[in-house]
Amino acid sequence: MRNPPRQPKLYHITHVDNLPAIIGDGKLLSDALILKAGGPMTTIGMSRIKERRLKELIVDCHPGSYVGEYVPFYVCPRSVMLYLIYRHNAELAYRGGQGPIVHLEADLHRVVEWANEKQRKWAFSLSNAGAYYTEFRDDLENLGEINWPAVISNDFSTALTKEGKQAEFLIHESFPWKLIDRIGVHSNAIAQRAGQAMAATKHFPQIEVVPNWYF
Repeated sequence: MRNPPRQPKLYHITHVDNLPAIIGDGKLLSDALILKAGGPMTTIGMSRIKERRLKELIVDCHPGSYVGEYVPFYVCPRSVMLYLIYRHNAELAYRGGQGPIVHLEADLHRVVEWANEKQRKWAFSLSNAGAYYTEFRDDLENLGEINWPAVISNDFSTALTKEGKQAEFLIHESFPWKLIDRIGVHSNAIAQRAGQAMAATKHFPQIEVVPNWYF
């Protein structure tokens, strides 16, 4: 067991092009619901992994539900997925680099409080939720099972650290925009685009250029 941070944060990454739809809906949607709605404006993930999450990988603490039915968050910025985007990994159809990617930050404890109040299923994984071997938990008492030293490490060259850094928090079906507290971006140009996307919303999270969240 490792001591988790006192106020752990959650990070959903998406392309800035997707912000208007997210804000218009007032929520982030799971991949399952996004597909039903016609798909995102810009997809940044690996289609092979997304397919597996939708059809094969069960969240075992909520039997019968698939990983792709949940909105995913990492428990750190500067994730392994962002690194693959930065490196233009061959398995990615998206080739636009990390510049247009935004981090949507929320507070884990506040999110769990909301989810419990709404009787919304949630869970977290101890490693990559897109892998067959990962383990899931749905009790905050088990947060110490996450490899927190790996989560905060910027060196994920070892397999153990790489797996631990990919721990995810999942919330079933959708996630309310009102629980996003901050938006971290790569540049002033993307900050401006994010601000324009929020022009008509009542909930306006702080936008910050955060270079150390990127590669």
